Amino acid sequence: MRFYKVHGLGNDFILFDARDRRLDWHRLAPRLCDRHFGIGADGLLLLETGEKAPFRMRIINADGSEAEMCGNGIRCFAKYLADHSYIPADQDELEVETLAGIQRLRLIRRGGVVEAVRVAMGRPRFDPAEIPVDLPGPGPVIDYPLAVEGRRLALTFVSMGNPHAVAFLEEPVEAFPLEQVGPKVEHHSLFPKRTNFEVVNQLGPDHYRVRVWERGVGLTLACGTGACAVAVAARLKSLAPEKVRVELPGGALDVEWDGQAEVYMTGPAAEVFVGEWFED
Repeated sequence: MRFYKVHGLGNDFILFDARDRRLDWHRLAPRLCDRHFGIGADGLLLLETGEKAPFRMRIINADGSEAEMCGNGIRCFAKYLADHSYIPADQDELEVETLAGIQRLRLIRRGGVVEAVRVAMGRPRFDPAEIPVDLPGPGPVIDYPLAVEGRRLALTFVSMGNPHAVAFLEEPVEAFPLEQVGPKVEHHSLFPKRTNFEVVNQLGPDHYRVRVWERGVGLTLACGTGACAVAVAARLKSLAPEKVRVELPGGALDVEWDGQAEVYMTGPAAEVFVGEWFED
């Protein structure tokens, strides 16, 4: 079974053309993503035929759970479609169906090669019932106090098609014990569908440094929806202008949000190698 290893800022995936395959991907994902006994990745990207768009992307996390949307993954997905002639060579815009809805993308080429992708990530959602967060009333919920592992976190909740809890810190994000605190936040009873968790330092008016604990994966080098959630949360807290740069361990993403409409994210994507998985 042929696969393609791809990544967006080190957030890496195993991509399969699954249009003619009916496999138990939820069961296979932990084996495929194992970095010692499998191929190794943060998750699977599955190319399927869409019902509302020509292509559908499914995201299966390393633990076998399914994500609604993945910002780094969809950039890799779009590059794959272009590089392998699923779309015409002169087509720079496309739509991809996900569990979070239809995502609109624009390919950024240099010398005919896709180097980056701009993604319309949709409108952020703030009502607790939509994120979901087990809290009453309408959103947005900003700086909600949550005690975890002896720390008092101030969390701002955002849905980018998937749930995010964002904490702005005074201490350097590199020093924050994300390996210990992250899983406690992810699995906290406040989040019926678990959550992604971002810790943030503001480096300047339009510049942020972020580390992410991803739901169903753990520590990752980058998270596209997480970067968008950080930009949105910063603007909700009156900390950010419309355009910001979000610096993650794997590199930087540019995010735009006018405070009302859709969020736009721009970043690179890369294909690393192709291989064969021998099914058993």
